[in-house]
Amino acid sequence: MAESVGVRPPAVAGSSLQDEGRRILSGLYSALRALRFYPLDNEVVQRALEEFQDTVEGFLQEEGVLELQLVGDFFFVNEERLRLDLRNYSTFGSVAGTLREHGVGEIVVHQGITTEEWVPFLNLLLRSAAQDDPFASFRDALAGTPVQHIQAREVRDDVEVEEDDEAVEGARQTYTKGVQTAREILTDVRLGRAVNVRRVKRAVQGIVDQVLSDESSILAMTHLREFDDYTFTHSVNVCILSVVIGQRLGLGKTELYELGLGALFHDVGKMRIPSETLNKPGKLNEEDWKLMKEHPSDGLLLLFDLHGFMDIPYRQMLMAYEHHMKLDLTGYPSSKRPREMGLYSKIVGVADAFDAGTSVRSYQYRPAAPDEVLKEMLNNPVRGFDPVLVKALITATGVYPVGTLVILDTFELAVVTRANPDPARLHQPEVKILSDPMGVPLAEPEPVRLDQIDPRTGEPRRSIIKTADPNRYGVRVADYVT
Repeated sequence: MAESVGVRPPAVAGSSLQDEGRRILSGLYSALRALRFYPLDNEVVQRALEEFQDTVEGFLQEEGVLELQLVGDFFFVNEERLRLDLRNYSTFGSVAGTLREHGVGEIVVHQGITTEEWVPFLNLLLRSAAQDDPFASFRDALAGTPVQHIQAREVRDDVEVEEDDEAVEGARQTYTKGVQTAREILTDVRLGRAVNVRRVKRAVQGIVDQVLSDESSILAMTHLREFDDYTFTHSVNVCILSVVIGQRLGLGKTELYELGLGALFHDVGKMRIPSETLNKPGKLNEEDWKLMKEHPSDGLLLLFDLHGFMDIPYRQMLMAYEHHMKLDLTGYPSSKRPREMGLYSKIVGVADAFDAGTSVRSYQYRPAAPDEVLKEMLNNPVRGFDPVLVKALITATGVYPVGTLVILDTFELAVVTRANPDPARLHQPEVKILSDPMGVPLAEPEPVRLDQIDPRTGEPRRSIIKTADPNRYGVRVADYVT
C-alpha cells in the first residue's frame, strides 16, 4: 500500500527484555554444553563462559537483578514470559530439563557475579541429581561452594499460568513436533531412507486435534517460520492452513486427517530437486523453473513407492500432483485431457500459495503483506484459486491475518493477534498496540479489540488505515502473537 500522509514511522525495535532473555538462555545452554564435553581450561569452555558472563553483566547493568524462573514449560525473565521460536525451542527445553532434574525452579543472579562463580554452579547442574529430595541436595552442595551472587530456589507448584499461555504452549509443542517430523521425513526421502510413516500420522493427528480444540493458537504458530527451515515449516504451515480451511467447509475429523496428511506431503517431490536449485538465491532461470515444475509429478511417484501405508495413498498422491494446477488447468503439470481438480488439491493449493506469498524464501526476501496476498488470491482470476476456498481461509484468518503489522487511524502501531469471530467484523481484529501516536514504544503492549465502540460518537475507537512492513520498524511479530 502507498504511504499515508502524516503517518510517522514509530521507533519500535521489538522487546529488548525478550531479546536479552533469549540471549541469556542461549548462553546458559552453551556454557552447560561446553562444560559437559570439555575440560575447564579448554578454549571452547572459556569462550562460552566469558560470553555468558558478558551477557549477564549487561543485563544486570540495565535491570539490577536477573530472575530466571521456570514454571511448567515456560521460562520467565524478571516476570516476563519468554516467547521462544523454532531456533531456540529445543535448546531451551534442554535447559528446562536440567533445572527440573534438580528441582530448581528459579535462578536469581545479583550484581557482582563473576565468571569464577558460574563454574561450580554449572558443574552442580551437570551432576546426576539425588534421588531423594534433589533440590535439598543441590542447595546444600551449592552452600559449600564460593558462589555468593547466585541463588537457587525450588520449583513451586502453586504458581499458575494463565489459560491462554497454556493453550499457546500446547499449540507450540504440536507445531514444533510437526516441524521436527517434516524435517525427518523429507530428509529421509532425499537420502533414500525408509520413512517412519507412523510418526507422520501422529504429527498430523496432533495438528488436527489442535485445530479442532484451539484454532487461533495453532494458526498463530505459523509465524514461527525460520528462513533456514523454510521447506519444513512451509509443509507444516500448509498442513495447518489446509485443515483450518477444511474445518470451515464442514469436513469431519477423518477427512481432515486425510487432508492434513496430503498437505504435509504436498512438496515431497522437491526432495528430488538439487539443493543448489531449491535454495538458490535470486531469480530462478528457465532451466531452474523446468526442474521446479517437475516436483508435483515426482511427488506423486514418491508417494506411490512410499512404504508404511496400509493402502496406497491415492488422495495424498493427487494432492501432491495437483496443488499447482489452476481451476482452468493452466498451471502445472499441464493436463493433456479435460479433468477436474479434487477438492483437497484445491484446498492445499490455496494454503500453499498463502504461506508461500507471506514467507521469506531464498528468492523472496520481502514477502507481501498477508492482507495483500489474500486480496490478490481472491480478486485476480489469473491466479486460478477457488474463491470459495479463499473466503473460507479469510473467515479463519480475518481480512488482516494474525501477525500483520498495522498502523491505526490514531497513528499507533499494532500487531494483529486474533481474528474477529464475527464474520461481519473480519476487518476489526484484536491487536496489541506497540507504540503511541508519536512512535514511542509502550513499556507493555496493550491488547485492544478494534470492534470497541466509542459511546460518545457511536463509531469504533480505532480502525486500521494501512499495513506495514515489520522489517522497516524492527518488529519481530512472533514475540507478540506466540
